Order: sequence, then structure tokens, then C-alpha cells
Amino acid sequence: MSGRVRCAVFPVAGLGTRFLPATKTVPKEMLPVVDRPLIQYAVDEAIEAGCDTLVFVTNRYKHAVADYFDKAYELEQKLERAGKSELLAMIRDVLPRQVRAVFVTQAEALGLGHAVLCARPVVGDQPFAVLLPDDLIWNRGPGATRQLVELAAREQASVVAVQDVPIEQTRSYGIVATRDFTGRHGEIRGIVEKPRPEEAPSTLAVVGRYVLQPRIFGLLESTKPGAGGEIQLTDAIAALLAEQRILAYRFEGRRFDCGSRIGLIEATLQYALDDESLAGPTRELMRQALRPAG
Repeated sequence: MSGRVRCAVFPVAGLGTRFLPATKTVPKEMLPVVDRPLIQYAVDEAIEAGCDTLVFVTNRYKHAVADYFDKAYELEQKLERAGKSELLAMIRDVLPRQVRAVFVTQAEALGLGHAVLCARPVVGDQPFAVLLPDDLIWNRGPGATRQLVELAAREQASVVAVQDVPIEQTRSYGIVATRDFTGRHGEIRGIVEKPRPEEAPSTLAVVGRYVLQPRIFGLLESTKPGAGGEIQLTDAIAALLAEQRILAYRFEGRRFDCGSRIGLIEATLQYALDDESLAGPTRELMRQALRPAG
């Protein structure tokens, strides 16, 4: 893989129907885990991996993500006058100065593959990362995207993050078949979107982190609607396999499916327990909640 990965693409145009009625006005990417929205965790992960151009693919109705990364002049002035310097720094530092945010509109909800394709004018002819913010990956060491970027540079290949799932859950994921899988990675020889358990080539499921070569854009342009009537990124990756080497990488860390209610609860508990100021009170609350009634 030639060139540094500087662009990260965040598809955030989805409707978040599993969190209605909350997501009627609040995008699911803005749902909080402790004191930060999901999108902030994904952005921090991309920046840690070396990305300095963040491309948010949104729809014309969702303004909250753009507002979050914009300046809040009135709030900043109030905090400054009140001498609340720590809070002021917190809202000013959602993006480092050297990082730019670009917002691209996906006019129709045509699938993840189409959302990635919408980022092409910004990404251009360079390798790039894709992060799905509702896949929150917690790790005490390097973030998942940094792990993928480093492997991509070392192996000169595109990389797709995977995790093992129970066989009965394969119908909810893209599933890969691999060869020469040693340690944490192996070469992908096939990929299929949401197969039935009896048809799944493995139990290695694709999760929301990718490092891809720009050739994927040309393949997405010719990709026809697949599962769910949408343009699937999985189908374009399958086409890319015929031309280039792609690796599956079993990342270090714990993934929370924050596109589900229980996943968001699990993530909130994990991040609270990982916070020195919250860990003790959180454990006590959990103990109290688990005590028999009466």
C-alpha cells in the first residue's frame, strides 16, 4: 500500500431506527457513552492513527454532527467569562487544529458502499480508512484503526477488521474466508454479505473498520444493489480481491455494537469502569442493582 493513510471516512447518514424515538432528533452517532458522543470516540481513534482529514458522509437532515464539530461561540464566551478553563478547553479540543472536517451529503440512503463512494471527491487517489462510529472498539493499547493502518503499511495490502461470532449470527455480518491465517491476520480469499449459517464460509465477521486502496471507488461505481437492495461495500471488496491482496485482521480490543441498545449499555459500563473517578461509584451502583429486591 503506497502512501500514508491521511483520510478517514465516517458514514453517518443512517436513520438509527433502533433508537427511536431518541433518534428522531438526535443522530445515533451523537448518543453519549459516559460524557462523549459515539462519533468523538471514532474521530479520536482515526486521529491517533494519523488521519488529518475527516470525511463525514451525512444526509441533508442531520446537522447535529456538523454542529458538534463547529465552534460554539456563545458557549465559549460564557465559559471564558466564568473562568471555566477546563470546560472551555474540552469543547475547543474536539478536533485538533491540524485536523479538518469535511461534510459530504449522501442524497439517497443507498447503502454503506454508496456512502463510501460519496467520499471519493475528498479522498481522491490515496488509501483511506473507513470507521463506522456505532462499532465502538475499546482497547488499552493502540486503537483498532491504528492497528489496521500499521498492518496495511507493513504488508502493503488493504485490511479489513474481523472478529469471531457465533455461527447463528453470521446472517448479520459480512463473513470472510481466509487462507494462511496466523496470529491475528490472514489473506482473504472470499467474502459474502450476511450468509445463512449453513452457507457461511467461516465465523470471521467483518466489523466497522477498513483500510482500503482508492481502486475500491471504481469498483463501487459498477457494483449493483445486493443484500437489502443496497450497494454493499462487501460486494466491492469481493471484486477488489480479484485484483489486489486484502487481509483480514483480528484486532486487539473489545468491540461494542452501539447500534443496539444493549451494546450501548455495555459500552457505557465499560468506559465508566475504565474511568478512575467513576469506577468505584459504578461498581457500587451495579452491586446495588443486582441485590435481590426486598
